[in-house]
Amino acid sequence: MKILTVPVTPFQQNCRILVCTSSKKAAIVDPGGDAQKIVATLNEHELVPEAIWLTHGHLDHVGAADELAKAYNLDIIGPHIEEKFWFDALPQQAQMFGFAPRPAFWPTKWLSHGDTLTLGELSFEVRHCPGHTPGHVIFVEQTQKQVLVGDVIFKGSIGRTDFPRGDAPTLIASIKSQVLSLDDDFVILSGHGENTTVGQERATNPFISGRFG
Repeated sequence: MKILTVPVTPFQQNCRILVCTSSKKAAIVDPGGDAQKIVATLNEHELVPEAIWLTHGHLDHVGAADELAKAYNLDIIGPHIEEKFWFDALPQQAQMFGFAPRPAFWPTKWLSHGDTLTLGELSFEVRHCPGHTPGHVIFVEQTQKQVLVGDVIFKGSIGRTDFPRGDAPTLIASIKSQVLSLDDDFVILSGHGENTTVGQERATNPFISGRFG
């Protein structure tokens, strides 16, 4: 698997382009904005995406999804249906975060805990991880030991819980049951900032240890 990272929007959200190296099939994860940058990266690597996957409904993670879906005739897959209210509120999110106006749109398919997404020869387990938002999901690839976590956990930190329907105890429980249950050498690909590993966060993340939060 090859993973291309395209930082987008003023929030420097890590849009990820996942590539199955054997089949050259690609999926776009969390295209939060700057569609032209994402298209340029796809063109540079001679990739045609076959789907868009979303971890949650915050605008900096979904802002270019509808535009890219129409441009490439793609399905928008995920997150969990508990995120629907965030998609309903996309116009209000644009105002709140200072983005250009965005009409509401909705995924082609909602995901549930335990679902599987395939990309060529790769297989991703869907895990429901509420707390940052109620319908947040993460994508786990066991053979390559990679987990795309959106805004659930970051290097040395965790997702905010002060947005509507966020909940700090729920987020900590999600991290412990769905992320820290993975082996220490799993690479955590967060929605913002640097990559880290499960082992590093288990050992050093102060929010998980209980020192903060």
